[in-house]
Amino acid sequence: MAAPTLTFIATNDLVGHTRGRAVPSADTTRALRRGVGWVPANLAIDGFGHIAEDNVFGSTGDLRLVPDATTGIDIPAGQDKPEVRLLLAEQRHPDGQEWHCCPRTFARKALEEFTEHTGLEIIASFEHEFTIRDAADNAPFSLRRFRDAEPFGTELVELLDSVGLQPENWLPEYGSQQYEITLKPAPGLVAADRAILLRDLVHDLAERHGRSVSFAPLCAPDAGGSGVHVHLSLHDAKTGAPVLYDEEAPANLSQTGQKFAAGILRHAKALTALSACSPSSYLRLAPDTWSVGGIFLGERNRESLLRICPTSTIGGGDPTQQLNLEFRSADATSNPWLVLGSLVRAGLEGITRDYEPERVWPEETTAEELADVPRLPASVAEALECLTGDEVASGWFHPELLQTYLDIKRAELKAVEGLTDEQVCAKVADAY
Repeated sequence: MAAPTLTFIATNDLVGHTRGRAVPSADTTRALRRGVGWVPANLAIDGFGHIAEDNVFGSTGDLRLVPDATTGIDIPAGQDKPEVRLLLAEQRHPDGQEWHCCPRTFARKALEEFTEHTGLEIIASFEHEFTIRDAADNAPFSLRRFRDAEPFGTELVELLDSVGLQPENWLPEYGSQQYEITLKPAPGLVAADRAILLRDLVHDLAERHGRSVSFAPLCAPDAGGSGVHVHLSLHDAKTGAPVLYDEEAPANLSQTGQKFAAGILRHAKALTALSACSPSSYLRLAPDTWSVGGIFLGERNRESLLRICPTSTIGGGDPTQQLNLEFRSADATSNPWLVLGSLVRAGLEGITRDYEPERVWPEETTAEELADVPRLPASVAEALECLTGDEVASGWFHPELLQTYLDIKRAELKAVEGLTDEQVCAKVADAY
């Protein structure tokens, strides 16, 4: 089979959009070695496609997008669109040195340092919900809704499998016109790369079917919310043995796992600024919505920010291989590299600084008992204040990267000033 004519070399920016440039496929080998040209100010493009007026880069500077060959996938042809090869890249200086503002570099270095300091590696999976905006609105979780999406669902699973993304589940979800696709767990950076590729593959397949999808947290104020749940487990870097499970511990979460969780919970408000970052994100995050009702560690509780997921022994299942933590406040307006890197940094703080383990709230806990647990920020603006006010969390980022992120988010808030909640949701839904 002939190779695609073009290879698109891309980064994923601070607002979760994949951007880059294409080269003739015959030049791919050269691009892998030398990269292709890029511009620092491109990092300052907001979710609505405008470069933030207040940004640190201005019109000067040059970069190279240096692709990672292991990320390559071929997006099939269809609907008059030719096949294209896609490679994810890190942004580097023209001399090859790392650029301190590159989101993928941020994630990679966080993962490397986590392993260096703990002897452990992160295994992760990103669980995506999205809306097929022109789908029938019928019974949630039903066979009827599942079949109404065909052949899109079957083709999506086949596509993800063919490019090596390892699909795990495809299902009709609770919200109106809402579906969910999950991927099997993978080493941290691979999982974040796959999260980016998945979003683009879903959009591309939908367009080839003449359909419209949105990963926005809400398509309307009264709609079901769509999140990106990040599943995390810890394994011994040398042996591969899982280390989260302890049969004698509360909720079977090991001491190491409790300290890792404590780091995430202590810096939760800052983390939310990076994981739920659009003007409509905080309309989704509210108590009693099965999104996040508060900042707590809960045993099999979908109102918790950090959920200890269930294990099963059915069919010889091994709980030690299954136990994982689910971070529930993220959505697809975020960058998977930034989200994962920040979670890893927070967890590392918990382990290396020996944070006191947080209370594990059991499954049978009532809403009344949780009434006094801390709440997430109520808006993007409040979340950004939490990020800048957390000296540890803000210190994870180079000042130029942090400032650019703040500039973008403030530009987005300015862009929706005066809009109703319905208009805000529609604007974000169109962008994602």
